[in-house]
Amino acid sequence: MTESNVQQSDIAVEMRDIVKRFPGVIANDHVTFIAKRGEIHALLGENGAGKSTLMNVLAGLYAPEEGEIFINGRKMTFHSPRDAIEAGVGMVHQHFRLVPTLTVVENVVLGLDEPRFKLNLEEATQKIEALAEQYGLKITPDAFIWQLSVGEQQRVEIIKALYRGAQILILDEPTAVLTPQETVELFSTLRSMAAKGHTIIFISHKLDEVTAISDRVTVLRAGKVVAVVEAKDVTKEKLAELMVGRPVIFRLEKPEVAPGQEVLRAEDLHALNNKGLPALKGVSFTVRAHEIVGVAGVSGNGQAELSEALYGLRPLQKGKIYLNGQNITKAPTREIIRQGVAQVPEDRHKEGSIGDMDLAENLILKNYRQPPISRGPVISWKYVFDFAKTLIRRFDVKAPGIHTRARLLSGGNLQKLILARELSSDPALIIAMHPTQGLDVGATESVRELLLQERSKGAAILLISEDLDEVMQLSDRILVIYEGEIMGEVPADRADRNEIGLMMAGARQETLNHHETVAA
Repeated sequence: MTESNVQQSDIAVEMRDIVKRFPGVIANDHVTFIAKRGEIHALLGENGAGKSTLMNVLAGLYAPEEGEIFINGRKMTFHSPRDAIEAGVGMVHQHFRLVPTLTVVENVVLGLDEPRFKLNLEEATQKIEALAEQYGLKITPDAFIWQLSVGEQQRVEIIKALYRGAQILILDEPTAVLTPQETVELFSTLRSMAAKGHTIIFISHKLDEVTAISDRVTVLRAGKVVAVVEAKDVTKEKLAELMVGRPVIFRLEKPEVAPGQEVLRAEDLHALNNKGLPALKGVSFTVRAHEIVGVAGVSGNGQAELSEALYGLRPLQKGKIYLNGQNITKAPTREIIRQGVAQVPEDRHKEGSIGDMDLAENLILKNYRQPPISRGPVISWKYVFDFAKTLIRRFDVKAPGIHTRARLLSGGNLQKLILARELSSDPALIIAMHPTQGLDVGATESVRELLLQERSKGAAILLISEDLDEVMQLSDRILVIYEGEIMGEVPADRADRNEIGLMMAGARQETLNHHETVAA
């Protein structure tokens, strides 16, 4: 678990004793990180362990207070990302930085100093096509970004880095928004790049992928390196234990529970997105008590609009919604909440909490008008504080106290705070949007256990997630959504990962079944 077996001549990146502080926290505490030429090196750690901070230092976004950076044996001082790029370091962020209204080639050359006075897009196109051919990156240089799938946009980001001469490529959660088939293609590209001498630094929470794609793994905990291991010599269970500091259960116990009566019925839902374009196109399904129905799909295919429509936040153009047999199609959100609907929103920071309010205030956001929290216009703060202490203890929210500002919590603890608020009212229906997105393995385990507990208690749960493993593990039935339409529905115990991946990319279930019948 040391770097002693790494030859100096093989090293592409060496970060020695890096220290980076933020107010009240040491994000990187004398971290030494070494990556070799031609290897895929995974960087693991819980939320707040210091992974992103360390890579932002390497990419020139942050300047360390202490420590040194060497690229191919040369000591470097980066004052900006441009310095890092000139040294051969490129970073592909989880949220792509592309201009949708420009073409692929225009995005690739955007911001370059050369040529200074006249763009030669034809020459740039030829260079992009050569890079695409060399690394197996299928791309159309004259296509507009808005016309591309998420996987294709990711290829553009990789080509941007290669075009600028990157020999060291940092990928932050690169598979978070990809279909299984796109993930396979990405991994093929990364292996090709490594074989040609590139160094790939791979940040991910998906331990199966880490063990499948990586050569070596560095694990951070609380800002310090706790292990450097050969991927072939370690299991995902051991990696999780190194990250969290305790054994982690991967196969959650999902008790056999017979579905109860119908709680939610959606009939022929049609809705527009924020641009006024169709986002939902005839979506119909049901969710019963004691049942988790998962919605699988690549980001941006109508999931957010579906969640908002069910919660009264987005008007329907057409269709009906029934809750326990009662029509709530045009009911305001306050009434939907009163009827027993809870929502875990997509963005825990912008939609799920108010960062400058304390934990107690966040925990009563939904029911501060109701007794016993309030009597008329007056809030009973003694009750609120006791209520908050009970929930924080019950849901194991790690915080100094109930008066801590919500924005100071880690991602996992903020998500547990939101779940504490949403689940404390024993809801009949829970709409959970990406409940574990961006959470480390320990926090993910806690959140999934909470959802299974609610299922056992009798809640109907609509689980909307881009994590296909999560959908397959937690759900009783799986719906696949693509461009606002349901492509198919499968029982989770008979779900085929490849079939779901094809439906996520736009293939209808009946078409796949027809092909199987013909082949047979």
